[in-house]
Amino acid sequence: MDNNVLKVGSNEMELVDFRLHRIKDGGVYEGIYGINVAKVREIIKAPKLTELPAAPEYIEGIFDLRGVIIPVVNLAKWMNIETPDHDEKSIRVIIAEFNNLMVGFAVHDARRIRRISWNDIEPATFMSDDGVFDKSKITGVTKIENNEVLLILDLESVVEELGFYQPTTETEHGEIEQFQGTALILDDSSIARKLVHNAIRKMGLNVVEAKDGKEGLEKLEELYGIFGSELENELKIIISDVEMPQMDGFHFASHVKRDERFHKIPIVFNSSISDHFSELRGQEAGADAYLTKFDATTFYTTVANAIKSNNKTLTTV
Repeated sequence: MDNNVLKVGSNEMELVDFRLHRIKDGGVYEGIYGINVAKVREIIKAPKLTELPAAPEYIEGIFDLRGVIIPVVNLAKWMNIETPDHDEKSIRVIIAEFNNLMVGFAVHDARRIRRISWNDIEPATFMSDDGVFDKSKITGVTKIENNEVLLILDLESVVEELGFYQPTTETEHGEIEQFQGTALILDDSSIARKLVHNAIRKMGLNVVEAKDGKEGLEKLEELYGIFGSELENELKIIISDVEMPQMDGFHFASHVKRDERFHKIPIVFNSSISDHFSELRGQEAGADAYLTKFDATTFYTTVANAIKSNNKTLTTV
């Protein structure tokens, strides 16, 4: 077995380390950033672009990648970073896919792949003194060599700003199936938690929230303290993001499925990562389903099926 392959439950992620240069105090400062490898399809040299009229300033244009039209975002402009002039030949474009959408991100350099433990990634709870790094555009921070800091960018928010991704809890296909009980939802994004919260409430369930896997395990212990051995009948479903600081969704799920008190509770992953490998890792972790954020009809159907499947299991045991 390849020891370099990420294993389910390892609580690690792999990041593409890339750089953005900005002018600061008369010199050039190199910012260090990261994006989850699972979201990266490829990294290419800057292609010839077609401009889009009336597009935001940070949209450089579009190009055809093997039959798929890809918009290219200038990340430095999106981050409001003042940059020095660059040779166009040195620019790299990271082709990323999330929420079943493909977008290119123009960066000044792409260095390497880093494997980092989620334990070493802290939530972004700061704003820099110069106001450049808006914490709403950063999902986490971690220290690397030479005491430098790598920032993990919230690139999905670019897609939301462009209007490509506008999730809703509304469905056009009939009534939403109703249940009684409680759901536990995990997501480090307050916006994503609110979206799932509202969807789950429409299914008739009460909601308990956690912002990462570590807090999710704490919430499970609290619920067990209230319901005891009846928890598996009360807690109908766990819906978890994958990318979360402190403890990711896969690591959380592996803990749950190893615990005799919780292992029968169905888990559904709800993630922006849309690659097949992540779906396989979700299955290995013991999840009942893997969803890509966010299609309301698919969400309601998948969650309902997971709950009903578990109810059948409980009645036959």
